[in-house]
Amino acid sequence: MKARLTNDAGVLKEVKIGFSWTTFFFGFFPALFRGDLKWAVIMFITGALIGVFTLGFGAWIPGIVFSFIYNKLYIKELLEKGYRPADAQTQSDLQANGIVSAAAPGQQMGA
Repeated sequence: MKARLTNDAGVLKEVKIGFSWTTFFFGFFPALFRGDLKWAVIMFITGALIGVFTLGFGAWIPGIVFSFIYNKLYIKELLEKGYRPADAQTQSDLQANGIVSAAAPGQQMGA
């Protein structure tokens, strides 16, 4: 399932909702390629620190954890940057996944 988000400039982004297979297989690189430098650095440092303390054996643990939460974090950051659901289906999908709350009466979604 994908969320379609748009901003005031008309830029449309499609973001997968749920488990991030790309983060699972490629670690911090998907965040880096999306331009999400903050989370790329956090993922890299977390993996490096846990790897150091476990002599390399636990370096894969943060990758698994971030695989479950990264897409949700990315969508929330896009919403904070001014993006909004592009259609009613995306709005209901985001509500069903606990990413956004129900819109207040009289509040409209994107154009």
